[in-house]
Amino acid sequence: MKGSSKRFFKFPTKVKHPLFILTTSGIVAFTLHHANPNFIPFPEIPSSASPDKIRAGLHGVIRSSRAIYTISINVIDYKYSLRNLPPGSSDYLRELSEVHLRSAKRILKLCEANRGFYVKAGQFIAAMSHVPKEYSSTLSSLQDQVQYPGLELQMKIDITTMAILSKFVAWIFPEYRFQWMVSEFEKTISSELDFVQEAKNCERTARNFERNNVVRVPRIFWDLTQRQVLTMQFCHGHKADDLEYLKEMRINPTMVAKALMEVFAEMIFVHGFVHGDPHPGNILVSPEGRRGFSLVILDHGVYKELDEGFRLDYCQLWKALILLDSHKIHHLAERFGVGKYSRYFPVIFTGRTINSKSALGRGMSTEEKRNLKQDLSSLNMGDISLFMESLPSDFLTILRTDGLLRSIIRKLGVSQRVRMLAYSKYAVYGLTVKSVAESDHKVESALSKIKASISYIQLRTFIDIMDLLSQVEAFRHSLIKTLKRILYEVAHFFHGNSITIKP
Repeated sequence: MKGSSKRFFKFPTKVKHPLFILTTSGIVAFTLHHANPNFIPFPEIPSSASPDKIRAGLHGVIRSSRAIYTISINVIDYKYSLRNLPPGSSDYLRELSEVHLRSAKRILKLCEANRGFYVKAGQFIAAMSHVPKEYSSTLSSLQDQVQYPGLELQMKIDITTMAILSKFVAWIFPEYRFQWMVSEFEKTISSELDFVQEAKNCERTARNFERNNVVRVPRIFWDLTQRQVLTMQFCHGHKADDLEYLKEMRINPTMVAKALMEVFAEMIFVHGFVHGDPHPGNILVSPEGRRGFSLVILDHGVYKELDEGFRLDYCQLWKALILLDSHKIHHLAERFGVGKYSRYFPVIFTGRTINSKSALGRGMSTEEKRNLKQDLSSLNMGDISLFMESLPSDFLTILRTDGLLRSIIRKLGVSQRVRMLAYSKYAVYGLTVKSVAESDHKVESALSKIKASISYIQLRTFIDIMDLLSQVEAFRHSLIKTLKRILYEVAHFFHGNSITIKP
């Protein structure tokens, strides 16, 4: 124990001043926390204390101090709680889950205390499909909070704090590298702070879906809109995952899920202009519309315009994932910069292994799960960090968006097969059809759509055949198992009731 303490508190001979302050602040915070677990550091400054800019600066220091305190406690908790536990053991995994939950709760309190920028950061983390479930579930409560005045003034201080904290964590845990996350978040939050840009995004999306009778995008009132003030049409509706509301209004959740996935699939594969924050609070279901409902898309601050080459490669990737074309998947993974991890792409996106015999959306067999678990045991956090750092930024946006959509589909109680069929359909369209807004020739556009429809029908037929073969195979196994059981019971009956015939 003495040796481990010495190792933990040993400082490098050359260290940047902010990192040294951060570490020593963490040690002080740790001492205060154990002296009084209910201690809440750094109270707010009264609004009358100073002019706006000075007050914002002081608030920035206080909020940064809270962040240093929280992250320091979390780092020490991980380091202390997991000591001497063999990685991968049941004790290690159980303790790791508990530390994840404690740390997530501390971060939630930090976000609620600091508000604004930190709430956005919490939302960003909650939306990421590859973070531990303890974090995503705990921080999901932040999704309904919105921007407030003064957020932009605090952004530079907060981003600097996050960058220092990410370096601090990487110093203590070299396998945990979060600099890429800070960089992506900075890009995201910068675009979200400009309401004029958000209004332009809103109108562009409205144009992209002007012929879609299920999508509603609020109208912008430009005479009442400026960089920090956005005025738009009020639209009625409830969250997309509100099952009680859907039941009350007699709206089919499967139809909602299908419409939702097709809208976002079209954004990704055809338009290449993707809403980056589709959490349930930003997608409303309204009881008005030709289909008996409509989807109201809100919060257009975070969008990603995909590189055209990436969009086409991503269309090809999904086609390859449906067909389980391992050679094509590996080739595309090389283009994305993560070739060594190509075998995990089918798992990430379709829930199947690269050599799967399971039908699309039917999950993995017991044998596949066992083999995958054995394969994944060789990966560590360093591999996951390297994978995330190596991906193009377009890919990170899509992963985040897809994670949020999966969550909504799951809450609606609808099979992920709906999601995968929508993706496969629009991946084919994306390879052959220009978006309506960009098409100059109606005849050419119509022919392209017909060609795309034929390609999709072929792909859908393949999917249905594979599904049928999978069901036949499952029935065959079930039948064999049943026959074996019957034969065993018959044999057991005759053996237990055998008659001895005397000569």
